[in-house]
Amino acid sequence: MFPAAFLLALLALSITGSPVEVRNSFITLPMTRRLKFFNGTVDLLQHDEARVAAFRDSTDGQRVDVPVVSDKYGYTVAVGIGEPPTTYYLIVDSGSANTWVGAGIMYVPTDTSVNTEEPVRKRYTSGSFSGMLWRDTVTLGDELTITKMYIGVASTSQGIANDGILGIGPAELTRGSLQKLPKDTIPTITDYLYGRDLIRLHIVSISFQPATLGTDDGVLTFGGTDPTMYIGNIEYTPITTTTRSSSYWGIDQMITYGTTEILRSTAGIVDCGTTLLYIATDAYERYQGATGADVSQVNGLLQITPTQYSALNNLNFHIGGKIYSLIPDAQIWPRSLNNKIRGADGDIYLVVVDIGTPTGRGYDFLNGYVFLQRFYTVLDSGRARIGFAETLFTDATTNY
Repeated sequence: MFPAAFLLALLALSITGSPVEVRNSFITLPMTRRLKFFNGTVDLLQHDEARVAAFRDSTDGQRVDVPVVSDKYGYTVAVGIGEPPTTYYLIVDSGSANTWVGAGIMYVPTDTSVNTEEPVRKRYTSGSFSGMLWRDTVTLGDELTITKMYIGVASTSQGIANDGILGIGPAELTRGSLQKLPKDTIPTITDYLYGRDLIRLHIVSISFQPATLGTDDGVLTFGGTDPTMYIGNIEYTPITTTTRSSSYWGIDQMITYGTTEILRSTAGIVDCGTTLLYIATDAYERYQGATGADVSQVNGLLQITPTQYSALNNLNFHIGGKIYSLIPDAQIWPRSLNNKIRGADGDIYLVVVDIGTPTGRGYDFLNGYVFLQRFYTVLDSGRARIGFAETLFTDATTNY
């Protein structure tokens, strides 16, 4: 067993080391959406609400890890571990930072695997894992490898349907997972890539497509931005200083519906693991009133008529001096997927949902997948900021 002091030194030194390759411009990995249906449907609200509650209920100075869908819905990337590598499909999550395996395919030790015998454990809103911290070789794509990276290996796990999680949240979210060193953090995969000179910038970029049938995959880019994925310039805004949201990928923004303000400038979170768009209760009520929507008795989403849809205004997000607009088509659930949310063919459901608390709680919105699929998103750890840019899908009409 590694002594605690020795392990602490290893953690401090583990980011640096002998790189396998020289620093690249960026590394791009495909992401695949995996839906797990219950009686042919996906209970989006139940899934989202578990994440929203965890973000909302975090207290001052306490960070809560919130994994991308535990059991029904998520984006995965293929990651090789060991030499020769075993491929694991890990959920990409911006709401947590630990990388671990063993929930589905069991971990396969090889000659590159070293068990530190340091217990590691994480509890999530809808699942958990516990096991040991290992060092191993991690392979991304066909060529790039990270040697001696710390990963969690689960001996037990609950509520995680894939093989594990690839956490791309702030490294502070790993604090408390080492049972003998609860005050220490574990480097994230982005930390390793940057610290080993494998990438040029300390950032992760995310590109999604509108979730119509057959076009719901995405791209995860480490170390840079892919200019083929966006249009124009990337505009950045700093991580918010507001408690709660500042623990995650949090920003400040104002929202207007047309020219009418529905949410004053306030703090919230950008999250690739949440599907819908959540806003404070008072803002939600203003939006519902402006659109004339009724709450569906079938799935709890706001529902509008074709006439009301034709009268929808843009929903505008004022972030760092730039306006990012969701056109009417971007504000509705894809009608071709209505059967997946218990909706009838032809019905129109809005993707804006009540977060459950009024404005001013330090967590007043959550920009989920329905926002991110329209804008290229850059999570910049090195400069503590988030960037957005328009894409070919920003104004696409794919849902109606």
